[in-house]
Amino acid sequence: MLLRDSIYDALRAAILQCDLPPGQELREQDLAARYRVSRSPVRDALLRLEKGRLITVLPRQGYRVNPISLEDATEIFALRLIMEPACAAAAAQGKGVGRDVAALDAWRDADGEDFVAYNRGFHAAVADLAGNGRMAAVVHDLIDQSDRLVRVSVASPEVADRQLMAEHGAIIDAIQAGDAALAERLMRAHVMGARDRVLTALRDVPGCRPKTPVIRDNAA
Repeated sequence: MLLRDSIYDALRAAILQCDLPPGQELREQDLAARYRVSRSPVRDALLRLEKGRLITVLPRQGYRVNPISLEDATEIFALRLIMEPACAAAAAQGKGVGRDVAALDAWRDADGEDFVAYNRGFHAAVADLAGNGRMAAVVHDLIDQSDRLVRVSVASPEVADRQLMAEHGAIIDAIQAGDAALAERLMRAHVMGARDRVLTALRDVPGCRPKTPVIRDNAA
């Protein structure tokens, strides 16, 4: 892997995991010292992160990690509600080449793992089974961005929620049974539940206010 890609991956992970929290100001020289590299790969990485809407360039000052807004969170979950139910249905229909739906059993329980990492792994695994690499790549990116929302909005995200794991188990059951309609419906309800929990929590985070009204649907 090229050095500039390694620095980009490291910075992106630090932002999404909130090691570099929303609103933090960044300077090239400080980051270069942190990663023990020259400023050139750091600058390249920061410009890529700006394109990904994770940071903002501050003229003559440096950079700032973008704050989390209800508007951003709403957009992320709107896309997840389109992509993830489709992935679950495709996985149940067996469209993935060389797929192994039995491997989903590994995601029935967090087994002491950091819950955010466990949750990311489950959703990524379902997306990978859909058999559409482009769709899976989009879902992976959306899940990565959702991690930051969860870490900011939930006081103790490492505590596994038994209800959420039960929902994962039901989705796994539907996929393994080849029931595409049920898998799609359960995944949609699961993502909607996550959306509602995160948006509700974010409203209590200082500085996190919607620029536009949050539209809720009543679909089950």
